[in-house]
Amino acid sequence: MASFFLRAASRSTISSGITSSSNRLRPGLKTIQCRMFSEAVIPGVGKGKTSTGLVGLKVDHDALSKIVTKYTALLEKAQEMPPTAQYRINIEKLARYRINAATQFPDDPEMVEELCNCGQVEELVQQADEEMAVMEMYLRNKWWELVGEVEIEYEPSGQEDGGHGDVEWDGKA
Repeated sequence: MASFFLRAASRSTISSGITSSSNRLRPGLKTIQCRMFSEAVIPGVGKGKTSTGLVGLKVDHDALSKIVTKYTALLEKAQEMPPTAQYRINIEKLARYRINAATQFPDDPEMVEELCNCGQVEELVQQADEEMAVMEMYLRNKWWELVGEVEIEYEPSGQEDGGHGDVEWDGKA
């Protein structure tokens, strides 16, 4: 959950549900955390989120539609991998889940954030962009070919301890 720090002159200005702590630098002030949402209608923004609280990440009021678009593109790009590639399986599950959350709650970005549990909707859009770069690298290098079946030998030496010298100590020497 995005937050910013607001200094209040007294406890009476701290609303319930918002945590506070003492300010060591200025003894009379309290530091509180709260979400950056506006109750008033702001021109060009409307009623809602005014800041992500993260440096360099601006509020994106179209983030939910971008989530659907970008994760759909990831699903399409994943088709270039073999269906048995574990990376493809994982990406498809993640993308479908996030697309489903964004389409079920198109007017509630907070609910999408809560369901996805991976940051704010703006961060989910950023994650989709970064995942596309990883997928392109994965496809270019065909990394699924490097993963093969491994044969596991159980008790390879035929000895009970596996041939690695483990000895059970019963206290007798």
